[in-house]
Amino acid sequence: MTAPVVEMPSGKDAAYENFPVGSWLLPAHLRPHIAIFYAFARAIDDVADSAELSADEKVRRLDGFEAALLGGNDVDGYDKAVHMAESLSATGVTTQHCLDLLAAFKQDAVKNRYDDFDDLIAYCRLSAAPVGRYLLDLHGGSDLGYGPSDALCNALQVINHLQDCQDDYRTLDRVYLPGDWMSSAGVDVSDLDAASASPGLRIVLDKSLAATKELLVEAHKLPGALASKRLALESAVIIDIADSLVRRLASGDPLASRIKLSKPAVMMSGLRGVVRGILA
Repeated sequence: MTAPVVEMPSGKDAAYENFPVGSWLLPAHLRPHIAIFYAFARAIDDVADSAELSADEKVRRLDGFEAALLGGNDVDGYDKAVHMAESLSATGVTTQHCLDLLAAFKQDAVKNRYDDFDDLIAYCRLSAAPVGRYLLDLHGGSDLGYGPSDALCNALQVINHLQDCQDDYRTLDRVYLPGDWMSSAGVDVSDLDAASASPGLRIVLDKSLAATKELLVEAHKLPGALASKRLALESAVIIDIADSLVRRLASGDPLASRIKLSKPAVMMSGLRGVVRGILA
C-alpha cells in the first residue's frame, strides 16, 4: 500500500537558511542527528507554510507528526517524525524542543497577525528558540543556560521575517511585523505589496531592527559560555552573520529585493566568527 502524501516540500533546504546547518565546525558524530532534526523541522515548517492546504488540514497533518514523534501507531507518511524520535532516543535529548516547534507551526496555521513585539517574541520562543535549545542539549549545554541561545535564535527569526515580509504577506496573508508599531506609523498591511517601503513602513522596519540588535547584545555572550568548543565556533559564525544581516536590512529595502549576504560576505562572516569563537 502506498503511504499517504503528508509532506508539502517547498524546495527550501539548508542552503536557503541564513545560518550554516550542521557545518564541518560541529562534531562529525553529531552531524547526522542535526541533519535529522533539520529535516523534521523543515518538513513541519513546509506544511505550515503551504498555500494549498486549509488551516484545518495543516493542523491535522501536524498532529500526525506529533503522534508519530511520541510513538503513535499511525506513522504512514510521517517517516521524518519517526526518525526524529529514534534520534532523540539515541542522544537523550528531550522531545520538548520538537513539540514546541509543532506548537509554533500549528499557530502559524491559524494566526496571521501579531499585536506587538512581545507577542511576536512569544511566537519566536516556540518557532526559533527550540532549535538552539536542541543544539545546546546535544552539545553539553551552556554555563548561562538557554538565555543567550534563545536571544540569538529569536533575533534570527525576526531577521528572517523582515527579509520575507512581502512574500509572507503575498503568499500566505501572514504579517509578522508588530501591529502596534504599524498602527502608530500609519502603516496598513497592504503597504507590504508595494514595490518599495513607504516612510511609515521604514519606521516599523527600523524599530524591529533596533529590537533585534538588543537581542544580539545578549546573544554575544553565547560562544564563551558553551561546553562545546566546536559549537562555540559555530555560534560565533552565526552571530556574525546575524550582525551583518541587520546592517544590510538597515541600509536596504526588503520590498525592493530580498536582503541577503553574498557568498563572499558569508565567507568573511565565517572567518570573523571563527576568530571570535577561538578568542571566546
